[in-house]
Amino acid sequence: MLKELVSKCRTFRRFYEDEAISMTDLRDLVDLARLTASTANSQALKFRLCSTPEETDKVFPALGWAGALPDWNGPEKGERPSAYIIILCDLSLGKNKLYDDGIAAQTIMLGAAEKGYGGCILANVQRPHLAEALSIDPSRYSIDLVLALGKPKEEVVMVPVKENGDTRYYRDENQIHYVPKRTLNDIII
Repeated sequence: MLKELVSKCRTFRRFYEDEAISMTDLRDLVDLARLTASTANSQALKFRLCSTPEETDKVFPALGWAGALPDWNGPEKGERPSAYIIILCDLSLGKNKLYDDGIAAQTIMLGAAEKGYGGCILANVQRPHLAEALSIDPSRYSIDLVLALGKPKEEVVMVPVKENGDTRYYRDENQIHYVPKRTLNDIII
């Protein structure tokens, strides 16, 4: 059921780094995104797949991980993603495809959850650094989002929003990650 898959598809930031994701699985995830809607049917999104330790080590330093956890600099070695999908826009086919980015990213994340993986959609990216590290031509492609993927190594729990309305995610002393969610009645007007 789709609702169960959406509930299972949480943002994970710590992984079993040594559990690889095959290039076949990464290609399957991009193939899902390929089938989604595209603004003016431009199909301007392109995807850079990174799954070797050499490539993932180039991607990691360009990422910012958790704005609501200012004392946490991201996953430690051994808990980092085992793969990344970088969503690019081919500027010769269009620009500012933010809706396309979101649709593609969520579709990939749902597919990853279905395969038993988890991930994190990252927009906090040092784009010039990443473009240089992966030889991506910024005059041809914009780096829109980075999807960090792997076998989740953390528990993520949805909880009700606190009475003060605070929706920031947080962790407890056992490193369980809590994500406050508004109720259905709170969001329907």
